[in-house]
Amino acid sequence: MKRFSVRLVIVLAAVVAAIVLCLPTFRPELWPHKKINLGLDLQGGMHLVLEVNTEKAVESSVERNFQEVRELVKKNQIQNVSVERPSPLKIAIQVQGKESVDKFKTLLDKDLRDLRISSRREDTESYAAVLDLPDKESDHIKKMSVDQALETIRNRVDQFGVSEPDIRRQGENRILIQLPGITDTQRAKDLIGRTALLEFKLVDEAHDLNSALQGSVPAGSEILYKFDEDRSTHKTGKTPFLLKKGTLLTGASLTDARVQLDSQYGEPYVSIEFDRKGARAFERVTGENVNKRLAIVLDNKVYSAPTIQERIAGGKARITGRFTMEEARDLAIILRAGALPAPVTILEERTVGPSLGYDSIRQGLIAMSVGGALLLIFMGIYYRLSGLLADFEVLLNVVLTGAGLAALGATLTLPGIAGTILSVGMALDNNILIYERIREELRVGKTPRGAVDAGFDRATLTILDANVTTLIAAAVLYQFGTGPVKGFAVTLSLGVVASIFTAVVVSRVVFDYILDTYKVKKISI
Repeated sequence: MKRFSVRLVIVLAAVVAAIVLCLPTFRPELWPHKKINLGLDLQGGMHLVLEVNTEKAVESSVERNFQEVRELVKKNQIQNVSVERPSPLKIAIQVQGKESVDKFKTLLDKDLRDLRISSRREDTESYAAVLDLPDKESDHIKKMSVDQALETIRNRVDQFGVSEPDIRRQGENRILIQLPGITDTQRAKDLIGRTALLEFKLVDEAHDLNSALQGSVPAGSEILYKFDEDRSTHKTGKTPFLLKKGTLLTGASLTDARVQLDSQYGEPYVSIEFDRKGARAFERVTGENVNKRLAIVLDNKVYSAPTIQERIAGGKARITGRFTMEEARDLAIILRAGALPAPVTILEERTVGPSLGYDSIRQGLIAMSVGGALLLIFMGIYYRLSGLLADFEVLLNVVLTGAGLAALGATLTLPGIAGTILSVGMALDNNILIYERIREELRVGKTPRGAVDAGFDRATLTILDANVTTLIAAAVLYQFGTGPVKGFAVTLSLGVVASIFTAVVVSRVVFDYILDTYKVKKISI
């Protein structure tokens, strides 16, 4: 009797918990807690396939090496050296004079061993070489750029607030993204696809901007634009800036980016904060360029170019640009998540409308209802009152599976509905094993109590063996499968656990209650 009481408490607690967990899905106003998330195939959303331009990542690495070579030549005071980039992936070096040649060769062996000499020409008084990256290093950069892009996009989507996104690598340089429930697709694309390369560059005030606009751009400078939208007319104007190409500081050292409101005008801006290393670099840059204009550039667009009034310590700055609150919030998200290592291109874009989701839900529910009804009718006819008990346990099995999805914050997909249907069949199979064992015991003349005890004892091990193997298969599917396969594995696992509970525990509690309370002499089975 004590074991019966413990089992009854466990069953009642499980049923109450399941109802509470499932309630927000159907009546969120009564219990605003976690609800069952629907996948892209059920509620609609956005499907994207992006391609990472890995060649640009290699070019960026070559550019950094190019700047490093120039700095090292200057630092080591090597005279008569020309450092150029004849192509995006090559660095050309020309050195004149025996002393300079010797110094540069020493520098090449000591500090530039990561670069490969693809061609070389030298004599006693001159040295010329073309440097590039080794093939192994280029391949590593390409692979890492895709991995980093994947993590950066995942961070952006997580901060955007999408429930249960599916983001994974596809092939060598592609990324598959599925965002269930997204309605503002353009905002999502802008958030995901922006490179978000933040740079601080000096305004070139030594040369004439108008001459540069007419084609006479000075060496080492470039023209970038600031775009301003007139909110009354919605027309966009652009202001040109002549900037020095050298980047003084990037957003690689950012630790935080937040939206704040300007105390004077009430307009939103993005406040950024650097780590200790970035703060020291920012303090040095501002200290060395007092009374000069420092442009804040994001993805080759100028957002502001204030004049540096004094050395700025503390590593804090602000990005202004007449943002709306939503634009400022999205900019803060992508800055916190970090810059993409290379540009991405949208190869495939597909928006799944909610009507398709409703159709999928309706068809899935019809399939589950028809299949379930046939099974329930069969059980009621073949096993009589015990069959009706099995039917109740099947319904409870579905409720427990839904409660598990809600508790885990998992996503229900169309394959997940298939997994639920399969687990319903397995739940009935568990009951059939128990009922057939009880029938066998009754045929040999045992009492109802003895038949029930023996039937449950002998069938339980068989049920556990069969279901544990299914759980192992589901675990493998979840570990190595992709989105829809994982959804199937999750619902199947939850359904299997629920079916074991309902068959072994719930069914035993009901049988014990009936046998102890009504002292029946014959079981309707």
